[in-house]
Amino acid sequence: MFTGIVEEIGTVYSVAKGSRSALLTIEADKVLEGSKVGDSIAVNGVCLTVTAVMSGRFTADVMAETLRRSSLGGLSRGSLVNLERAMAADGRFGGHIVAGHIDGTGTVLSLKPEDNAVWVEIGASQDILKYIIEKGSIAIDGISLTVARVGGGSFAVSVIPHTGVETTLLRKKAGDIVNLENDMIGKYVERLMSLDAKEENAGKAAAQKSSITMDFLIEHGF
Repeated sequence: MFTGIVEEIGTVYSVAKGSRSALLTIEADKVLEGSKVGDSIAVNGVCLTVTAVMSGRFTADVMAETLRRSSLGGLSRGSLVNLERAMAADGRFGGHIVAGHIDGTGTVLSLKPEDNAVWVEIGASQDILKYIIEKGSIAIDGISLTVARVGGGSFAVSVIPHTGVETTLLRKKAGDIVNLENDMIGKYVERLMSLDAKEENAGKAAAQKSSITMDFLIEHGF
C-alpha cells in the first residue's frame, strides 16, 4: 500500500526486455534505505517487487499484464521515474490510499502555468473517467493529486511548485503517456452495487418462474 507521496526521482539504469516481460534496473538513493528483496516499491505508480538490491540500484521484474496496463514498456536507459516505498505502519498518511495497481493510461494534453501553479490536463478513456470526480483523488504516475476539473474526455489537476520539483510530472509534454490509478473506493462501491442488482434481479426472475402460489396450495389441500 502506498500514499502517492513520491519520495524521490530515480533513473532507469537498464531495461532487459523479454518476449512479453521486462527486468528493470533503477538507480535510486532514498528508497533503498531499509529496502530488501521482496519489498514493494512503486515505480511511476506501479507496485513492483524488489528482486535484487545493490549499491545505488535495485531491480524489479515487470510481467506482461503490467506492460499492457501501464507505460512502463516505454521506459529506456536514462528515463526518470517517480519512486515510493510501501507505506510504513507508523508513517503519516499524507496522500490517499494508492494500491499501485494501474487502471490504465492517460495522455498529457497540456501544461499551463497559473501564477505559482501549473494546470495539467490529462485525456483518458471513459472507463477511467467514470470514477473521477471533482475534488476527488487520482494517482498520476504514482503522484497523489486532487482533481480540480473533469469533463468531456479529460480531467485536470493543479500542480504546486513542491510537487513539480519532487516528481517528474512537470517534465512531461503534450502527448506523453502517464499511468493512472483511480481512487479504489469508487470501484468497490460500483462492484457491490452491481452484485446487489444481480441478486435482486435473480430473485425476481425466480419468483416469476415459479408457478406455485398461495392459491395453488389452498386449492390442493395444503
